[in-house]
Order: sequence, then structure tokens, then C-alpha cells
Amino acid sequence: MRYLALATDYDGTLATNDRVPEQAVQALERLRRSGRRVILVTGRRLADLLSVCTCTALFDRVVAENGAVVYDPRSREETRLGNPPSKQLIQGLRARGVEPLEIGEVLLATHAPHRAAVQDVIWELGLEAQVIANREAVMVLPAGVNKASGLEYALRELALSRHEVVGVGDAENDHSFLARCECAVAVANAAPSIKRIAAFVTAAENADGVVELIDELITHDLARHQGQLPQNLILLGKRADGTGVQLSPYGHNLLVAGPSGCGKSTLTAGIIERLIDKDYQVCIVDPEGDYGSLRDVAALGNQWRAPSVQESLAILEDPKVNLSINLLGIPLHDRPDFFAQLAPNLQAMRARTGRPHWLVLDEAHHMLPDTWGHAGAVLPLKLHETILITVHPGHVASAILAPVDIVVAIGHSPAQTLGDFARATGRPLAWPADLGEQPEGVVVWQDADQQPPFVMQPEPSRVQRIRHRRKYAQGDLRWHSFYFRGPDEQHNLKAQNLMVFCQIAQGIDEATWLFHLKRGDYARWFRHAIKDEHLASETERIQRRDDLSPWQTRMMVQELVMARYTLPE
Repeated sequence: MRYLALATDYDGTLATNDRVPEQAVQALERLRRSGRRVILVTGRRLADLLSVCTCTALFDRVVAENGAVVYDPRSREETRLGNPPSKQLIQGLRARGVEPLEIGEVLLATHAPHRAAVQDVIWELGLEAQVIANREAVMVLPAGVNKASGLEYALRELALSRHEVVGVGDAENDHSFLARCECAVAVANAAPSIKRIAAFVTAAENADGVVELIDELITHDLARHQGQLPQNLILLGKRADGTGVQLSPYGHNLLVAGPSGCGKSTLTAGIIERLIDKDYQVCIVDPEGDYGSLRDVAALGNQWRAPSVQESLAILEDPKVNLSINLLGIPLHDRPDFFAQLAPNLQAMRARTGRPHWLVLDEAHHMLPDTWGHAGAVLPLKLHETILITVHPGHVASAILAPVDIVVAIGHSPAQTLGDFARATGRPLAWPADLGEQPEGVVVWQDADQQPPFVMQPEPSRVQRIRHRRKYAQGDLRWHSFYFRGPDEQHNLKAQNLMVFCQIAQGIDEATWLFHLKRGDYARWFRHAIKDEHLASETERIQRRDDLSPWQTRMMVQELVMARYTLPE
């Protein structure tokens, strides 16, 4: 189920002349039986609404006073999201003859002809308040309080995000909350400004338009609009002619593949940034600790502490939190079993809340190898909104690759990478002649659209990342580790990461340190195992200097490493 909640305005949308007609009440009951939530978003004062609306029990939350008050009909608890109206403001408006003047818990409201007087009094008093139009009325609220902020509060109480919500309204003050919904709908009698921001306009007016929307939600889940809402698309990059390559945030699976060190993590980090920018919740399964330093991403687990499935799910309950699950503390051979426990729990959470919106699975060839026979039993039949990252597409379990419909091949051999994927999935690949055998840059194959592969210039991420920062700093490089042996091979000290390298370098004898420095062993390891050209080049400059003492070279190399790879706590 794509949309889990409906947020509807009251007057002019769900209700006419204060009342909700019976056919609309029945439609709301059908919607609730379908498993969806319903939120009422109104400019009315709560007491006024409760006196005229007899069906408030059908709503999971009522957002009243244009976003200033949130009410739970079951517990009858009210939450005020702003300060009460200023007494000076009330006195000033009455002195100006502003009547009628409705006074709510937070809101003040009057008729539209008094708009200029209201603004004048606010200006004279120097108050931080906003004036909002609502058909023939004007409302005064604290700055930052509107229907969108009230809806956000209600959604968070219900553990939903705005991306699971369809909103419907008619008047100018509905603009803010409709703009926050994944899909905005206007009833036929809506103001022109509301129709302009709507994904579509119902054929019928008022409550009949809401019934029309509810019936389509229940029957088709608004499938005709899937991937058609431009404000929700995620930019991947640009084609050679400059046109954008967009990713629909729902219904797709993406594979990012290519040789080690070609930029897969950096490209994926950019996609994650843009998903987060649009409030999509992301869960990253991070075997090597590459993504924990991303902005707005919480990290769980490290090389000393393994994460748990229950901890991960508890953190993801908050729709505002994105999570990187660091698997460095779990032995390599145990990671597929961890994912076997995590995957069905994430799928159950998605069925209940629609989140996490995207799952990112790094090192997929290690996490779910083709030799692992349990993938088909563990994975759900429909795995959607997942990004897989791998060096070898052919080494990933076929059950994982089957739902992939967009492949991004990066590195020096994109034709080979796409060929590996095509052979692993049994799909025909028609390589365009105009691309040549090995085109430069990134090649995208959108198999779902039956398009031939094309070259794309990726959209850059905001922050240039030091590749595999956490893996190199704290992880286990295994066969790429550095060994301090010395001129006579009297030692065999293994540095499996940069932090251990620095610890050994502090205590190793001078002869052993200089032996590896002058041979260029440190620079060679930094360049080929760590894949950090800057660190390697700077180390080479140090090893060529004759004016430095052995102690100074040791300190300078360590300081270079610590400056680039010391991680914030």
C-alpha cells in the first residue's frame, strides 16, 4: 500500500454548511477499514468544530486553529503548538473596531475587510505574527505556525512521514499543508492557487470530491500518478544533451556497480543526500563503516560493538532519523545471517509505516553472495526502493538482483559490468554502437523502461568524501594490511587499519621505521591499499627530505594520517 493516510480540510472540502454529508462519512469509514489513517486539518477553533462535526471519532488526529492545536479524539487530549493571543493585540483590534473577532487558544480570526487594520495593529505593536488569508476571513497566528506545521506534529505522533500522505483542500490557507503532502489534491471548487499546486483536481466539488478521491485511493492507491509528481523525483545526473536523469522515489531498485575505488560510494552518497533533502528516510546497511559520517545520518555499531536488529528498528521508528547500521563488529561470515533477520523486520515496518523509504545495501556481494542459499527464502517477493552497491554483480544472489530495474555502471569497464549483470539475471543487453566499447564516465541502463544504456554525468554530492574513511581508519583491511618487518625481517607486526598503523609507528624502533620509509613502503600502501593519492604524495615528499630527523618524519606521517582520518566522536 503506497498511501497510508489522508489529510483533509473541513469547510469547503469535507463539509458544506458546517456538516459532513452521510456519503462522506461512509467513505471515511471505508478508508479506515482499508487500513489507512485519517487526519482532519482545519482553521476552525476546536470547540467550534466539536459542536458541529459529529464524526470526529473517525479521525486519528484533528489539527485545529490552522495548525496551532492538535487533538486526539480517542484520548481527548489537546496539544497547543503556540502561545495564546497577545492581550495587547486583542485590545488593539477591538479599539480599531475589528468585529467579529474570534479568539481561540492560539488563533485570532476576523473577516477579510479588516485585513489592513489587523496588519497595522501588528506593525504598531511590533509583534512577530503572521496574517493568513482563508477565503472571506483572515487569521492571525504566531510566526511559523500553519497547517503544515500542525500536520507534521500529528504525523510524527502517528509515526508517519509526509510521504505517506495524500492531502485534499480548497482554500488559500490549505496551501502549506498540501505542499507538504506527497500528493496534493484539490476539490473542483478549490481556489485557483490550490488547483495550481495539485497533482489533480477532482471532478466533483466539496465532499463529493473527497468521496471520489477516497474511492480511487482504496481501489487503485493513486497508481496512475506513480512517478509523475516532479517535486518528488530524485536527480541522478544528466545525459550528454543536458537533460536530467530522474529517479522516482517509489517502485524502483537501483544497482551501483563497478571496480574497487571507482567512486561507487561517492555516487551513492550523493543520492542519499538528495533523498534526505526531500525527507525520505534512509536505512543503510554499512559493512565497512563508509556512510556513518554522512550529514543527518545516525550511526549504530562500530568495530567493537555489533548492532542489533531491535535497536535498528527502534531508531527507525522516528521518521526524522536516518540510520547507518555499521557491521564492522560482526564477522564477515555472519553478516548474511544478520541481514536475514533484518530484512523481514524492515519489510514489516514498511508495511505498517511506509518507512524506511529507501534501503541501501553496501558490499552486496559479501552481504548476500550467490553461494548463499537462503536469499530466496529470506527476501520478500517484492523488494522495492533499494540501492545495492557491489564490485561484482555476478557474485550477488540472483534473488537480490531479480528486482533491480536500474543499473548504474561506474569505472573503467562499464560494458563488462553491465554484461555481468545481464548474464546474472538472464536479461538481453543490446549495447548501443554509438557508445563505443568502453565509454568514459558512468553508464546507466534503465531496464524497466526498455531503454538502451546511455552515458550520464552524475550529480555531485555536496561534500567530497574521503573514500572508505571509517574502514581505513578503524576497520580490518585483511590481506591489504601493512606489515612492519624491518631490514632483517626481525618483526612481523600487522597494521590492519590506519589507527593501528599509527600506534605501531609510535613504538617501532628507528631502524625499522626508516627502512620502510626510505623504500617508499608507506607511500605505496597509502596509494594502492588505502587509495589516497594525496596521503601517498605527501608521504613521498617527507621520505625525500634529508633535513628531517627520523623522529620528525615519524611525527609528520602520523599527523598526516590523523588529520585526514581521525573521526569525530
